[in-house]
Amino acid sequence: MVLSGGGAKGLAHIGVLKVIDSLGIRVDYVAGTSMGAIVGSLYASGYTGVEIDSIFRTINFDNIITDNLPRETKTFYERENSERYALTLPFDGFKVRLPTALSRGQNTFNLLSALTFHVNGITDFSQLPIPFFCMATNMETGEAVQLESGNLAQAVMASGALPTLFQPVSIGDKVYIDGGVVNNYPSEEMKAKGVDVIIGVDVQDALSKSKDLKSATEILYQIQNYKTLSDMVKKVEDTDIYITPNIENFNVISFDQGTDIIKNGVLAADKKVGDLKDIVSKQYTKHKEFPQRKQMDSITINGIQIHGNNTYTRAYILGKLKLKTGHRVSYMDFSSGVNNLIATNNFDSFNYDLRSSKDKEGYDLITYVKETQQKTALKFALHYDDLYKSAALVNVTSKRLLTKNDVLSFDFVLGDNLRYNFEYYIDKGFYWSIGLRSRFNQFNKNIFTDIILRDEDQDIGVNKIDAELRDFTTQFYVQTQFLSDMALSLGAEHKFLKITSETITDSPEASDRVFEESSYFSAYGKLNYDSYDNKYFPKEGFYFNGDFHLYFYSIPDDIEFTQFSIAKADLGYAFKLSNKFSAIITGEGGFRIGENESPYLNFAFGGYGNNLINNIKSFYGYDWLSISGDSFVKCSFAIDYEFAHRHHFKATANLANISDDVFRTGEWITSPDYTGYALGYGWDSFLGPIEATYSYSPEAKNSVWYLNIGFWF
Repeated sequence: MVLSGGGAKGLAHIGVLKVIDSLGIRVDYVAGTSMGAIVGSLYASGYTGVEIDSIFRTINFDNIITDNLPRETKTFYERENSERYALTLPFDGFKVRLPTALSRGQNTFNLLSALTFHVNGITDFSQLPIPFFCMATNMETGEAVQLESGNLAQAVMASGALPTLFQPVSIGDKVYIDGGVVNNYPSEEMKAKGVDVIIGVDVQDALSKSKDLKSATEILYQIQNYKTLSDMVKKVEDTDIYITPNIENFNVISFDQGTDIIKNGVLAADKKVGDLKDIVSKQYTKHKEFPQRKQMDSITINGIQIHGNNTYTRAYILGKLKLKTGHRVSYMDFSSGVNNLIATNNFDSFNYDLRSSKDKEGYDLITYVKETQQKTALKFALHYDDLYKSAALVNVTSKRLLTKNDVLSFDFVLGDNLRYNFEYYIDKGFYWSIGLRSRFNQFNKNIFTDIILRDEDQDIGVNKIDAELRDFTTQFYVQTQFLSDMALSLGAEHKFLKITSETITDSPEASDRVFEESSYFSAYGKLNYDSYDNKYFPKEGFYFNGDFHLYFYSIPDDIEFTQFSIAKADLGYAFKLSNKFSAIITGEGGFRIGENESPYLNFAFGGYGNNLINNIKSFYGYDWLSISGDSFVKCSFAIDYEFAHRHHFKATANLANISDDVFRTGEWITSPDYTGYALGYGWDSFLGPIEATYSYSPEAKNSVWYLNIGFWF
């Protein structure tokens, strides 16, 4: 059996294998290139065509292709980074380069390793249940290489490392790319094995018209096909039964049409059923039963070898993997540990073998890491919302600046409101990490006078004031992570807050009125738990964020200041109602302890947003900064309907009480004074969430539209 490459079109191989199995044909040798190698390796490992079909129907190909890792595998710092930037480019030596590929292929390697775990001790592919080999291309010489020994998952990854889609694969001192570049249909190599009959499945395209070449991948595939198709004339002659599924309407990334592609494989094999039955009649030895595959519920790691690490210590790598020798670990936790390591973005690849221990039950873990040489990156994002308006973010991130585990990040935000965010973080994993953060925010907004005026201010005769807020906050903190989803932070903060308005002035000579121009010094503690599977459109998980600030000093001292504290917490729970529907329940509360003449750190409700400063809180049905008080309670209920992949309809109701002394007066348990209801559409795009929401409040008898485009920053 020879299976050609073809990306998603190679799923047609599965349909052909289902027909071959149903006829009882004994396949004695399997060879493949690229997707043909992936499908062929599973068949050679003992899976039937039906079983491979079932496997591929459960795979999320978006996660495979984009190397998307679950949120829980990332530290809180890493989550913030991955949920803020739309584009990342290498920037070492002050030169901007394109990434080597869209994906590192780690998710693909992890999947193949898990699926072939039952044959992990076989390094000679001719000893597999069905002998097997695959084709790869030596990236330096351009020569075709026949891979038939070593780590099966790694060999198959090398065969399928399609340029621009997957990064090249290193095996020993050689670097390989997709075998289809020079040999996409290894019939001659199969002939050399001495077989009598070759069944070939070819899912290669004919040359496309220029009008149909609409992506870089398609153009690259067209270039590759120039030589490949000319070589096929002789290779077809070597093939005894040549099966060509109809793949005209599909391309190399049409994984979302996998069901139709597999069906076309069945149809193509059915057309050759007479020739296939003739093979059955000549085979006196039938297909042998393969040994039962071992379950991977848990494994014992007896020894761990790490190869390739120079910058990062063994302790750092094992800490991320969360592995100890001599301990039994679930295979799920083992896979999660691998993801934890890859999520640091400190490694281009992490390959591993689980080899049966010689003297005891369990396995020795042999790992091969390739540390990334990239230290600096440029990152970009775009955003629009109703508070900050339009914004373009440019970020510079540099790693290993002063220590092996540090990261320096600087965001500069251009747009209607200039902003910046600076962070320096030394990541020590589950030990105490150290961070320094500085953030500047500003915006203009019409604000109700009862929110912005102090008690001693006189009535100025207007309902709203056009005010400008500027906030400069610097924090030094230490943070430790208890679990992958929980972190505790302790720190000190300096906040400079300035609020001015040109609507009213202190005197005819003044250009504007200064309501606030003070520095606040505080100590704080934060406890975070976040197991949401998606920050913006969660379907499952629990969220908690508790924050306590003790404000002990203020400048200038000509304004009466007394020590005060602000405590607040919010929690959320998301759960699935069905495959398409999910529910999100959230609750929030906060209060001030002590008296303070300044109202500007009070809680303020209205608008819709994320990553907001100070104590500004979202509330459907009201415009930004519409309601204020020194304490509040709030809850919301939302139903999310994902009517198409990454496209959502969302219905939300939120209820709240907010004023001064809500908890002292008992108003927090009375019927809500403020309610709001919202209907919205959201698209979880590569730029971040794109949302349009209509809201209405019965009390205000007012409707408000919210528009958000892109990640919040």
